[in-house]
Amino acid sequence: MNKWVTFLVSALAVGVATTSGASETLSDAQIAAIVVTANQVDVDAGELAVTKAEAAPVRKFAELMIADHSGVNKSATELVTKLRVTPQPSATSDSLKKGGEENLVALKKLRGGAFDRAYVEHEVIYHQAVLDALDRTLIPNAKNAELKALMVKVRPAFVAHLEHAKQLQDSLGKSGG
Repeated sequence: MNKWVTFLVSALAVGVATTSGASETLSDAQIAAIVVTANQVDVDAGELAVTKAEAAPVRKFAELMIADHSGVNKSATELVTKLRVTPQPSATSDSLKKGGEENLVALKKLRGGAFDRAYVEHEVIYHQAVLDALDRTLIPNAKNAELKALMVKVRPAFVAHLEHAKQLQDSLGKSGG
């Protein structure tokens, strides 16, 4: 499982670093696509976890991820519609989508406690990577004030998700499963 988590996080980090280099910056349309894709990756993983997780707290966390990340996507979609901006794919959004699909394939092979631990491990690493991308690239590069404000507004939820996932990770590690 670690190789899939590493791939997904690497895709986010490398993609953001590549598209935000000195000679290349992200447009608001690309940032919007990254935001939507990053949230959808977590919704998709959450939907799988709701059906496969063994531990009730993991299922409850997955339900929260579905609700919260679907809500962010709804707000982002409403904003880009209002601004008449069409989200534009980039290397980062494409990498996120591919990594999310590969993560689902890997997770589908697991059962019980192994699934729970792998899903939660992914959530810890993924939320940290998204926070890093928000802080270092996405928020600083957003030119539209409303897009930037949306990302700033949802950032605390990502922090809360990360802390919640870390607590779950600790409890799964202590209980062995």
